[in-house]
Amino acid sequence: MAKCEVCGKTGMSGHNVSHSKRRTNRRWFGNVHKTTIHENGEARRVNICTRCMRSQYKQSVKL
Repeated sequence: MAKCEVCGKTGMSGHNVSHSKRRTNRRWFGNVHKTTIHENGEARRVNICTRCMRSQYKQSVKL
């Protein structure tokens, strides 16, 4: 399971709940991708969640 290197987002745990209310363990994984970001003029490979990717894109377009 990957972790976002910007915000620290990781997976969460909980239960699947059936119609009869029987609980079984499950995991929710963050939408984390390995991508290249540019900071201070140099490219860097990072694991980053899609929310941080979107925020970074919006900041670069605004400037």
